[in-house]
Amino acid sequence: MTLASTSSNSPSASRLDAPPQALTEIVQSVLDHLGQLPGALLPVLHALQNQLGHVPKEAVPLIAEGLNLSSAEVHGVVSYYHHFRSEPAAQTVVQICRAEACQAMGSEALWAHACSAHAKAAAQGQVGFEAVYCLGLCASSPAMAVNGRVYARLTPARLDQILEASK
Repeated sequence: MTLASTSSNSPSASRLDAPPQALTEIVQSVLDHLGQLPGALLPVLHALQNQLGHVPKEAVPLIAEGLNLSSAEVHGVVSYYHHFRSEPAAQTVVQICRAEACQAMGSEALWAHACSAHAKAAAQGQVGFEAVYCLGLCASSPAMAVNGRVYARLTPARLDQILEASK
């Protein structure tokens, strides 16, 4: 996952709670703009996620119809790629690298600490933890990204400080 793909995880609340008619209009606008591209599905999904913060399940049949695909094909792409969300993201999105280099430097313990120490905030939707498999900071692992901003050489205490500062 690239850092650019995580930069738009904080859409305005009004877009997340769009009524069905507004969602239809948003999807149609994206399809009008990108639907004629070869292989338009991924650009359309990226555009919707950039606008809404996720790809709502209600948008899947609209996208499928607009691109002459089956709903199963669209759902398959949304569910296959880790970047796409079918539900709104938490207020703070924490991506912890769990690739080999970071594992060798303690990312599994960092993951366990994050999930247990911040379980209440996660349950309230204030913070969401996602496993990623390389943030490109292997030489200074373990690493994480918080709402797209990367941090390296983490310890549980430093993770706590960063999350406290992000409130």
